[in-house]
Amino acid sequence: MSRPAKIGEPEKIREPEKTREVDATEYHIDAERLKGFLTEISAFGKRPEGGVSRLGFSDADQKARAWLVSEMRATGLDVWVDAAGNIHGRRAGTEPGLPVILFGSHIDSVPEGGIFDGTLGSLGALEVLKTLSALGSETRHPLQMVVWADEEGVHFGQGLFGSRAATSGPIRGELDLTGSDGHSLSEWLERYGQRPSEIDSAVLNPRDVTAYFELHIEQGPKLDRQGVPIGIVEGIVGIYRFEATVEGFANHAGTTPMNERRDAMFSAARLTQAVREEVMAKPGRQVGNVGLLKAFPGAPNVIPGRVQFPIELRDIDEAVVMEVLERIRGRAAVIGREDGTTIGITPFASERPAPTDTGLQEQIHRAARGLGLDTIRLPSGAGHDAQNVSRHGIPTGMIFVRSKDGVSHNPNEWTDWDDCARGVEVLYRAVTELDAR
Repeated sequence: MSRPAKIGEPEKIREPEKTREVDATEYHIDAERLKGFLTEISAFGKRPEGGVSRLGFSDADQKARAWLVSEMRATGLDVWVDAAGNIHGRRAGTEPGLPVILFGSHIDSVPEGGIFDGTLGSLGALEVLKTLSALGSETRHPLQMVVWADEEGVHFGQGLFGSRAATSGPIRGELDLTGSDGHSLSEWLERYGQRPSEIDSAVLNPRDVTAYFELHIEQGPKLDRQGVPIGIVEGIVGIYRFEATVEGFANHAGTTPMNERRDAMFSAARLTQAVREEVMAKPGRQVGNVGLLKAFPGAPNVIPGRVQFPIELRDIDEAVVMEVLERIRGRAAVIGREDGTTIGITPFASERPAPTDTGLQEQIHRAARGLGLDTIRLPSGAGHDAQNVSRHGIPTGMIFVRSKDGVSHNPNEWTDWDDCARGVEVLYRAVTELDAR
């Protein structure tokens, strides 16, 4: 199998290749059963206004996991939960000693999220295994679905927990983090029936895995705008977070003349604008965000003496991110001098870019073309468990299906049922053709 290659620039994304689409009656997977799975699991954490709030390590998540484990066992899978809370379900192969073909995603959501993010890949993996059992088909390799724990990371502030624990291990001190409910991550793992002290046992041996596939909604507009049903992911962007701290001087808001203020909030607002301007200063697909401001002491009649906020930068090329960061730091120095404030920007967390395997990209392309489906190749601007698996030395392939209007992390997130079925059928064909090859 080929190894990851350098990811192409946006100008090199291939135009969709027009082919005849195969009628859904020729699909192996059962589209109605898949729809039923997705509808049923959406009841866990369902919101009256639409969408779901099913945070990782929550009661809703725990109930959804129990339902899914029951469905996996009903499929005849060998099911277990590792020490990091990841759910595994294995179907035996016919040739002893062959490594597994792994595929899956996650089922936790953001607050007020949609019903497809992550869940399509997890329930799609189950549908692939249900289909094989229903057809009585055997595979050479063992096939293993995985449902990664706490991908969104809302509860404890660190995303991709389960896949990170299964590859590089948890971040130092991560198991001791405490959520808003007063319980630590370790305590939640114990609620899930695990022993946090044995978390190292969750680490995958790359030699035991032939390849990893992940099916996911795009969470962006490219496929929907171009009218293309299948995206072949070239790689996942790096995500870099920095903490900006602006130090001014707290003083009475009613008695301090405007021209004598060292207002940390004013400097923070200017720096927030500078982040946007510097990210957009040069052509490219880099993005940046400031999504939270904390002002101290935090009273309406006190000039803020200190403001802290995260700056998030993303791109497929780490050098681009570092270049943007240096320009932002330069702007921060100017703002501080002009406003009489001090601004520091320090690294907080980072996820390096992760390329997908070029051989698996071709495997996905062949599977889609066999269905008569158009494809394009594109990077993922969102983080996924696949990036941890890729960096762990396991060949990784990722399939995207359309998100209507590019909306995700929102109750209005929607992927047509036909597109869901197309994606799962491509996953089925990619997995089974790789096994046969």
